[in-house]
Amino acid sequence: MSKIDNFFKLLKQALKGEQQDYTSGSMRRAVFLLSVPMILEMCLESVFAVVDIYFVNRLSEEAVSIVGLTEAMITIVYSVGIGLSAAATAMVARRIGEKNTDGAARAAINSLFVAGVVTIVLSLIGVIFAKELLGLMGAEPDAISKNIAYTQIMMGSCGVIILLFLINGIFRGAGDASIAMKSLWLANAFNILLCPLLIFGWGLVPALGIAGAALATAIGRGIGVLYQLFHLFKGEKGIIQIRRIHWNPDNAIIKSLVTLASPATFQFIIQSASWIFLAGIVARGGSEASAGYQTAIRLVVFFILPAWGLSNAAATLVGQNLGAGKPDRAEASVITIAKFNAIFMGGVMLFFLILAEPLIAFFIPDASSGSFPIAVQALQVISTGYIFYGIGMVLMQAFNGAGDTKTPTWISFFGFWIFQVPFAAFLFFILDWGPFGAFIAIPIAESLIALVYWYFFRKGKWKQAVV
Repeated sequence: MSKIDNFFKLLKQALKGEQQDYTSGSMRRAVFLLSVPMILEMCLESVFAVVDIYFVNRLSEEAVSIVGLTEAMITIVYSVGIGLSAAATAMVARRIGEKNTDGAARAAINSLFVAGVVTIVLSLIGVIFAKELLGLMGAEPDAISKNIAYTQIMMGSCGVIILLFLINGIFRGAGDASIAMKSLWLANAFNILLCPLLIFGWGLVPALGIAGAALATAIGRGIGVLYQLFHLFKGEKGIIQIRRIHWNPDNAIIKSLVTLASPATFQFIIQSASWIFLAGIVARGGSEASAGYQTAIRLVVFFILPAWGLSNAAATLVGQNLGAGKPDRAEASVITIAKFNAIFMGGVMLFFLILAEPLIAFFIPDASSGSFPIAVQALQVISTGYIFYGIGMVLMQAFNGAGDTKTPTWISFFGFWIFQVPFAAFLFFILDWGPFGAFIAIPIAESLIALVYWYFFRKGKWKQAVV
């Protein structure tokens, strides 16, 4: 069989989601089979970040600002979803590596119990205090009064966001990344169809404006979650075989999940909060500055998420191989994935540096707009640290996949809040560099964080983590 034929055979297996043993055989093959659907999954997750901003840019800069500030707030919800997902992935992957499918099913069900409680709390806070939260973010009063419905709908639907992340984490831990990918395909298809329909109206459907964008996103994600649940509960046909006996809450598993998820959630909240702080700083420059920054950030996220998908493969391979008693193979998988991610992110960095203006012009057609040059500058400056972003996220997921969620939490705390946030504030307010000061703090901090991750990874204590 030729190399081309073999490539397409592997690609078909990756997309189809055939059951594989990732604790033996070729490392590159294992990385390929896991990473392809994970990259495509995150590519599709990133589509959510740009579809809304594309259509909302046709409304007003105030609307773009509210969407961006809401997205910054929603990152807290993402953090909870990612934290629970990291805990579920680590626990399910470890049980699968041990060939304990019953334990994997129990971990999956109990993670849903935890998610249900968290969802109720976050939804209530987001809907009731939407106006106050936007005000704290620096949004202008007039922009809030006109567009608050977007924030309330997005925060009210945070349950589907958390479940989308969590259930995909369960499937990734089991090694079935294709289901996670397909659920995002379905969710995005509905979001893309509904977004212009609900924003601008058509036929019997009234034009809902910015609220339509939120509804389209919530409905799309909700359909994706229904697809996930169908496959999670289909019984003996799935890798995770859930039966009635697994529905009994297990306090020991719940405690273990919370122990893993708490630092993992805090880890992402630390990062998210720092991005919220930066968004708030830039918003002090007015709606034009905020709109330009938020447009650039959507493009940054669009290309970071596929790299995040590749790094998710590290979490699965580390968890399963540690469960199988193969720590050296777990370490080798991380190094292999880090190399691939660095190459990919290096290419994206060059792409952004060279083509920033035409990329921004796609979202902001009016080059004379005050937000246009700010968006171009933000995109170029932030992208200079892409190679380090790529390496750092792989190493972080390696720790999370091993069940050592505390180490990356502390690294994130010192990297973002002891260094990045004060540094950005110093450049913006003291040196009076304006938005550029906030932009340049990002690649400098991310590069230092990646170096610290590498130091602790090489020490190897993560291999002794107990899940």
